[in-house]
Amino acid sequence: MKEIPFYVPQINKEEKKLIDEVLSLEGESKIDQLEEAFAKYIGCKFAVSTSSWTAAMHLSMFALDLKRGDKILCSVNAFPTVAESVRHFDAEPIFVDIDANSLNISPDKLKEALVKHKHKKLKGVIVSHVAGRSAELDEIYKIAKENGIKVIEDCSTALGATYKGKKIGSMGGTISTFGFSPQMSKAIGNTGILATNDESLCERAKLIRNHALVSEKWDKFGNIGYVYDVIDIGLKYGTSELDAAYSIAQLRKNDHFIRRKREIAEIYDKELANVAHITLPERTSEHIYNLYIIKIDKNRDDFARALRSKGVYTALHYVPLHLLTYYKQKYSLRVNDFPVALTNYQQILSIPNYPSMSDQDVLYVCDQIRTIAQNR
Repeated sequence: MKEIPFYVPQINKEEKKLIDEVLSLEGESKIDQLEEAFAKYIGCKFAVSTSSWTAAMHLSMFALDLKRGDKILCSVNAFPTVAESVRHFDAEPIFVDIDANSLNISPDKLKEALVKHKHKKLKGVIVSHVAGRSAELDEIYKIAKENGIKVIEDCSTALGATYKGKKIGSMGGTISTFGFSPQMSKAIGNTGILATNDESLCERAKLIRNHALVSEKWDKFGNIGYVYDVIDIGLKYGTSELDAAYSIAQLRKNDHFIRRKREIAEIYDKELANVAHITLPERTSEHIYNLYIIKIDKNRDDFARALRSKGVYTALHYVPLHLLTYYKQKYSLRVNDFPVALTNYQQILSIPNYPSMSDQDVLYVCDQIRTIAQNR
């Protein structure tokens, strides 16, 4: 039986070459190279590398000086990292329902949440760009400005995505966070990026990233200087030279990755059109399909199990945060509190879409979906 994993990274000689340079202690810092290349690619002024996207999210809350009792709005349809990063500071996430088509935070629901939760300790909104499709940024930026709150963008599945021709992470948000291996719990290389146009936030993030430690001198190998001091409370968030080398190679190929994922999405769109019980993602010109999310009109879990039995692995993006035990119990949330996210969750299914898939792999996935759908 053919097996199609949910995600497989595409690796070639470029990753190996850069990693060999690190192991040989050759050349300049790969961390510095990555930060410079990333800022140039996105079009932002500053990029701060971290050990993961989760670390970038946590560091962003630290850099913004989030404190106990502060409140942050966020989409209820997001990976747990989003709310978790807020809770680690004993601050409070306030969940907002989504748009049924884009799966992103709804600007209308955001307005409603701001009216309901207007508070002097309301600091910002975390906007998740789900699957590689941008949220409605113009409207969200406008709402945030009118209410005096900051916009933090979760771009964990939107590296290279655009909004009205501009790359996400280069526009009106205070901080944007990215990751290089968002689909893998055991990543081959794992790096996050905090991107911003605010120099003071960048400097604070870089300070906190390494225990808020300052030193008179660092040698070319990154060894700590003879005399050092600690001027704030920090943590170790930084990535490694090896991870940075891997991520540089992946960044250089990101536009190729996007082109291939769009090609695969076109095959899915064609082959799965009009298949009973299946709704395809709404096509937009700027969607980069980092995830290809279909909807199953009934018994989604059984459908996923049937695909697994045929060797096709799937995922959920996401289990709404208000359904997770910690948040449900902590904030006394009810299943029906976010009806759009709930309805979507009962139907959504992410199917494989990654650059190393062959056309034959994609057609195999389509054949299995059609067969299962016909027998329901």
